Amino acid sequence: MEKSDILKELEGLRATVSYHARKYYVEDAPEISDYDYDMLYRRLLELEAAHPEYADPTSPTHRVGGAPLEKFKKVTHATVMNSLSDVFSYEELTEYYTRATAALAAADVKDAAWSVEAKIDGLSVSLVYENGILVRGATRGDGVTGEDVTQNIKTIFSIPLRLAEPLTLTVRGEVYMPRSVFNSINAAREAQGKALLANPRNAAAGSLRQLDPKIAAERRLSIFVFNLQSGSLWLDGRAAVSHAESLARLAELGFPVIEERRTLTSLEDILSQISALGEARDSLAYDIDGAVIKLDSFEGRAILGEGTNTPKWAVAYKYPPETKPTKLIDISLAVGRTGVLTPTAILEPVRLAGTTVSRATLHNYDFISEKGVMLGDTVLVRKAGDIIPEIVAPIKELRTGAERSVEIPTVCPSCGESVRRDETDTGDGAAIRCTNAACPAQLSRSIEHFASKNAMNIEGLGPQIVELLLSEGLIRDVADLYSLKAEDVAVLEGMGELSASNLISAIERSKGAGLERLIFALGIRNIGEVASAALAAKYRTLEACFDATAEELCSIEDFGAVTAECVTDFFSHSSNVSLCKRLIDAGLLTEAVAKQLDDRFAGKTFVLTGTLPTLKRSEAAAMIKERGGKSAGSVSKKTDFVVAGSDAGSKLTKAQELSIPIIDEAEFLKMCGINKE
Repeated sequence: MEKSDILKELEGLRATVSYHARKYYVEDAPEISDYDYDMLYRRLLELEAAHPEYADPTSPTHRVGGAPLEKFKKVTHATVMNSLSDVFSYEELTEYYTRATAALAAADVKDAAWSVEAKIDGLSVSLVYENGILVRGATRGDGVTGEDVTQNIKTIFSIPLRLAEPLTLTVRGEVYMPRSVFNSINAAREAQGKALLANPRNAAAGSLRQLDPKIAAERRLSIFVFNLQSGSLWLDGRAAVSHAESLARLAELGFPVIEERRTLTSLEDILSQISALGEARDSLAYDIDGAVIKLDSFEGRAILGEGTNTPKWAVAYKYPPETKPTKLIDISLAVGRTGVLTPTAILEPVRLAGTTVSRATLHNYDFISEKGVMLGDTVLVRKAGDIIPEIVAPIKELRTGAERSVEIPTVCPSCGESVRRDETDTGDGAAIRCTNAACPAQLSRSIEHFASKNAMNIEGLGPQIVELLLSEGLIRDVADLYSLKAEDVAVLEGMGELSASNLISAIERSKGAGLERLIFALGIRNIGEVASAALAAKYRTLEACFDATAEELCSIEDFGAVTAECVTDFFSHSSNVSLCKRLIDAGLLTEAVAKQLDDRFAGKTFVLTGTLPTLKRSEAAAMIKERGGKSAGSVSKKTDFVVAGSDAGSKLTKAQELSIPIIDEAEFLKMCGINKE
């Protein structure tokens, strides 16, 4: 075959494969069978392998062609990817609109047009093109620094690898997982007995951060491009004068642009469109969590200007949590590691905030009593923070008389022993607690907690392996983990020599976790990570904790009588002390290992929220402790700083309400005296 014929066939195949990939992945309207597509794709691969001189970086074979990465590289954005200010009511939006239009009027700009767009619930990314070729895709991160996810970006078939014109530009968009894809993936995972994906947004974020692009490709992500970040949309260098014009041009270049949008001039029409978008949420092919209101004129945007972290020419209206009615069929009970019985509502399935919900938290029996919830009730359900389903209230006017009262349990569903009401519980109400220390459910949960990431961090020791080790009699408590032998574990169902060896190695590594993690791992009631660190700092060794008195404990900052009692009660039981001594004998490090570098944060309380670009939250918390500060789990008036990363939620909102200083990772590192460079 002549070289010209080979090149002609290659170019034809690339065009054909790209066409059919788009019909399948983007338009969901395939025109040929999977087999026929696979044969075309295979032929293209063969030709490209045989003729590397005709390589083309925009070939469809490059969409899923990379090897798995070890980690993602950091990227500094040439143009900062700011977030938007949020408003949560029409009153707040009206105040914003009034301020903005007054500022425009002062500059002699009247009857300004505003673009009202659906706020896609996904992951923000930037796409960089050089001479028309996609060269990089990166996550937003903290707006200044993100991660290079180019390999995974290329698996999104709606993103053009080559533009129709050789333009150099950067655009910003929102990667999302269509609802239909999310549902099909979860159906397959359920059939395979795998854990279900939580919601489309988390699924999209997790898929885009897969180190193996082949896994990302299987997730069939999509994107809407909504802004030009830098560069020009025309080869002659002319610039768009409005947002609407820029979106129209982006669409001409092959980018999928936001579909649900209207350009409006009056506040009344803007509010009406926001309401219409909210009512249409369930009918859309993708999840939205609000509406974005942007000034259409770029000249007007320059007049309004930019704030410190957010533009003044746009705002995001966030919809209130979606609430829907459904039937309460039954209540199931779970036994936690401290013996608390937690009721969970079993519901008639209802679609809520992007997922089908069939279970919801009922918190505790005080909550059930206060709300007057009955079995058989029609109840209102919502997702707290659009994540955790919860019962809001029963709809009492829909009762038929067939509803039944919810009985407080008298025995543990796991072991059958009696339960008691514990008035000392520090949660939202008194707990119903199993009194049997040898309860199988408590034992299993306590071992899972001991091995968890923030405790001893024993990789590979998940719930299924714990249940297997218990059922085979290889362990009776956490101390037995340290006498396990690889050969005993290897013969267990689903294990093997490599898995067993890895597990034993992880258990051995956990011996050096240190005192504060060990105290947390012991699962002492009401003693979380912060309290564990405080105990470790005061007593320095595990043995010293055995003789701690309530009076001594109450002298520790934020320790009260109930917390102190939980500690003294734990170490008053000979079985617990015996367990601790066995851990000491097993060679665990039972001394405090954290060293305070300085006291620059003395008396300061930090709250960490969102995903930081380079630091894990545990790492940031350790850095705060090393400098004399405290890391808290919730925002209050006592909070001095909130360190916010991407996708920060309610903690960030509360900090803004309380006017608490909000800093990003870069500023936090400066405060720590760390040079990021």
